Amino acid sequence: MASITVSPAKQKSGFDMRVVLAFAAIYILWGSTYLAIRVAVQLVPPLLAAGIRFFLAGTLLYAVMRLYRRPAPTGKEWGSLAVLGVLMFVVTYGAVFWAEQYVPSGFTSVLEATLPLITIGLEVFVFRQQRFRWSLLVSIAVGFVGILLLLMHNAQHVSILPCIAIFGGGVAWSLGAVLTRALPLPRSKGITAGAEMMLGGAILLILSASTGEMHPFPHLSGKAVGALLYLVVAGSLVGFSAFVWLLGRMPATRVASHAYINPVVAVALGYFFAGEVVTPRMLLGTALIVASVALILVKDKAEVPDRLADLEEVA
Repeated sequence: MASITVSPAKQKSGFDMRVVLAFAAIYILWGSTYLAIRVAVQLVPPLLAAGIRFFLAGTLLYAVMRLYRRPAPTGKEWGSLAVLGVLMFVVTYGAVFWAEQYVPSGFTSVLEATLPLITIGLEVFVFRQQRFRWSLLVSIAVGFVGILLLLMHNAQHVSILPCIAIFGGGVAWSLGAVLTRALPLPRSKGITAGAEMMLGGAILLILSASTGEMHPFPHLSGKAVGALLYLVVAGSLVGFSAFVWLLGRMPATRVASHAYINPVVAVALGYFFAGEVVTPRMLLGTALIVASVALILVKDKAEVPDRLADLEEVA
């Protein structure tokens, strides 16, 4: 990764509205995409839906960045982008789109909320990118208790294989998030996000064609098109660009805290739009999750300004 140069203005203040907006994108928009995925895969084959989402979003973002004269990736950088594209899109989202045919969206979001626990394990014990801190472990544990409460509330008869697929996809995403800070990647975060999505989406489309999902090509209803467009714009163009932008400025564990807020958003959408019942157990679980996120985000404030330098604007 390129070295970070901190401007004097940024050193004087750790507050940056772009960081607030970026976290809002990965917290709220990504939380809403679970319902959009559920809608899409009921109408479109899962690998095709995932491939359309990421290939369109990635191609558009990459093209815009090139028009803004951002440098194209080098050969070595393309190799890194391909690895991340496979981990974070083919494996992770291929599993999620397939599994949501059988598992409710809220249940899926709860399983995905194990991301911070996986990520901290990789950062601390495997890649040694962070030193071990009991305070961080405690905050993760608080959130995990909240996740268990939500999981208990959503306990129902679900297929084991889709759940295993979702969890395995989460491991792949966490690995990709950690490797993002270690592999050689383009300086432009827009180029990085676009290329990863484009490559991942292309592979998903190839897999879709090879598994017979396109024979015959399915009819795309207005509802299906609307769900896919929402996933392309809100989930990918805005959400993933914000995710990559944040990864260049702070530890992957902190960025992965979105996995605690996403289930809260998913539960709220289920309550308002799908008639799900909110119980005291759910409210307690939600409170614990939000508290754990607060603990993660306020820890070690001293290191935050050094990660807020602007390497490259996404647009």
